[in-house]
Amino acid sequence: MFLVCGEALWDLFANEDGPALTFDARVGGSPFNVATGLSRLGQDTAFLSGLSTDPLGTRLIAALEREQVDTGYLTLFRCPTTLSLVDLAANGSPAYTFYGTGAADRALSRENLPALDDSVWGIHFGSYSLVVEPVGSAFLTLAQREAGRRLITLDPNVRLNVESDRELWRQRIDAFARHADVVKVSEEDLELLYPGECPAGIAARWRAAGVGLVIVTCGRAGVQAFGCGVMVEVEARRVQVVDTVGAGDSFQAALIACLAECGMTTRAALDEIDSDRLANIICFAVEAAAVTCTRRGADLPHRAELAECCKENS
Repeated sequence: MFLVCGEALWDLFANEDGPALTFDARVGGSPFNVATGLSRLGQDTAFLSGLSTDPLGTRLIAALEREQVDTGYLTLFRCPTTLSLVDLAANGSPAYTFYGTGAADRALSRENLPALDDSVWGIHFGSYSLVVEPVGSAFLTLAQREAGRRLITLDPNVRLNVESDRELWRQRIDAFARHADVVKVSEEDLELLYPGECPAGIAARWRAAGVGLVIVTCGRAGVQAFGCGVMVEVEARRVQVVDTVGAGDSFQAALIACLAECGMTTRAALDEIDSDRLANIICFAVEAAAVTCTRRGADLPHRAELAECCKENS
C-alpha cells in the first residue's frame, strides 16, 4: 500500500451567465488527486488527512471510497472544508483562490499520526499541507520518522496564495527533501522559489542532500530527470488542452505507479536505475498528465486508458 498525505478540498469552477454566477464543484486538492490517481492506476492506496464532518467533508470521504482509496487513516474534525475558486486562463492554466483558514485539512497534528505497519511501502507529501500548521509540522515529523524505512516522495506544488512567505516554503521544502527519495517539482515552482537558478543546479543541490531522483516538469517543454549517475529528457505530448488542473498530480500518481510496477519500491532499487528505465517511467507519467489535460478538472486516467494511449503512440 502507498500512503498519500495532505489536503482534500473542493475546486469551484466559476460560470458567469449575465448577473448570475454559478459554480461547478469538483473534488480536489493535490494529494487527494494523487491518491485517487494511484488507485485508478491499480495501486493499493490510502489517504492520510484531516477531513470535515460537514456535508462537503462527508462527500469527500464518499469520493475516496468510490475510488477504492483506504480511508482508515483519516481524522475527522468539526471544522469547515477548504474551498478553492479556480479561474482558467485562455490556455487552460488555472489560478487558484483558497478559502481554508481554520479548515479540517489544516487541523491534523502530531497526536493524530498513525503507526504504520509493513504493508505501507511508500509515503507521499506535497502542496500547502507542507507549510500550514499544525499539519505541516505533523507531516515533517512523519517524514523524519519513516525516512529510510519506506520510499518517500515529495511534490512541493507551491501555493503562495495560501502561504506567501517564500523563505518558509524554501526552508520547509529543504527539510522534507532531506528525508525524500524522489522529488518531483515544476519549473514554475522552481522559478517562484529560486528565481534565476537553473533546474539542474537545484537538482544537484537536493541530490547532494540525499534525494535519489529529482524530476523537473516544464509544461510544454517536457521533463528533465536527474538520478544516480543518469540524466534524461522527455518531450511533452501534444494534446488538445481543456485545462491543466491536476496534470501535475496525474504525473505524480503515474510516476509512483510505474515505480511500483517496475518493482522499484526501495531506495536501493531507485539508486540502480538506468537511463532507459528512467526514460520509460517518465514517458508513462507524461502520458498520464496528457490525458488529464484533455478533460475538465482533476479527472485522472485509469490504467486501461494509459495502456491504450501508449499503444496508440508506440
